[in-house]
Amino acid sequence: ISCLFCSGSRSSKTFKPKKNIPEGSHQYELLKHAEATLGSGNLRMAVMLPEGEDLNEWVAVNTVDFFNQINMLYGTITDFCTEESCPVMSAGPKYEYHWADGTNIKKPIKCSAPKYIDYLMTWVQDQLDDETLFPSKIGVPFPKNFMSVAKTILKRLFRVYAHIYHQHFDPVIQLQEEAHLNTSFKHFIFFVQEFNLIDRRELAPLQELIEKLTSKDR
Repeated sequence: ISCLFCSGSRSSKTFKPKKNIPEGSHQYELLKHAEATLGSGNLRMAVMLPEGEDLNEWVAVNTVDFFNQINMLYGTITDFCTEESCPVMSAGPKYEYHWADGTNIKKPIKCSAPKYIDYLMTWVQDQLDDETLFPSKIGVPFPKNFMSVAKTILKRLFRVYAHIYHQHFDPVIQLQEEAHLNTSFKHFIFFVQEFNLIDRRELAPLQELIEKLTSKDR
């Protein structure tokens, strides 16, 4: 799994710059631990907090990793997600998302899916790059509001998975990326379930898929 998105793959066109965890740092060691446990194939075990580790740090490392994965997955289908094909940001006919970040755009705006996802991924990247929110140096404490920020990031990243599954699954199959997408999403879901990070109502657009992917591993 650590080679799920090898740089040698055809789809090296990424949507946003990759967020790197500095080598040699404790967070890098945690990321390596996560990759090693993923390799065992047991996703329920892989998402559990390693013994003696800080929950905030574990959530931070995995949030960065999910951002990079979703970034790459969406990057492979940007040609199919256009102003014309996706004039609104949706996850099927029942779910439509309007963008607001609370600072630059306070009142939610209706926009196309590519615009929404651009806003969303830029916003996430800004959070990840903020050293006061996501400290990369050892000994620098996480802020008190860290978990609520992480929950908002993961809630929004879920919407990109939901949009890809509902609106762009055909190109995913054409590109032979179905297994990548399913493994990445399953890992994401097990992680947010383990630490109760996304409200069930937010997961509704992919509820059937979630039940299908997770039922085998209860």
